Amino acid sequence: MVEYMQAVTTVDTSRKGSDLAWSIVEKRLAACVQIVGPIRSFCWWEGRLEEAQEWQLLMKTTADLFPALEEHIKANHSYETPEIIATPIVAGSQEYLRWISDETRQSGASQ
Repeated sequence: MVEYMQAVTTVDTSRKGSDLAWSIVEKRLAACVQIVGPIRSFCWWEGRLEEAQEWQLLMKTTADLFPALEEHIKANHSYETPEIIATPIVAGSQEYLRWISDETRQSGASQ
């Protein structure tokens, strides 16, 4: 049985978000990437409280592609420690989930 996931990362510019989203979908590491933003993020970084404007990428993929997706994000991200979080999709329309499988299966395994 195929397991589906939604992965999340953030970037500091809209352009970087578009570039990363395009490369992820082009390599079929995710069937879809949606960009939300700008958002305001608050976090501790190197001992200081930081506030930043970011764009969030929501990626729909399969569990077996997550390791390759994670490596792609790390290799193409400008942050020293990018947010990379994945949560399982526990339910969804069968048509949509099948579409995720179809779009990532075409060449995702060969990356």
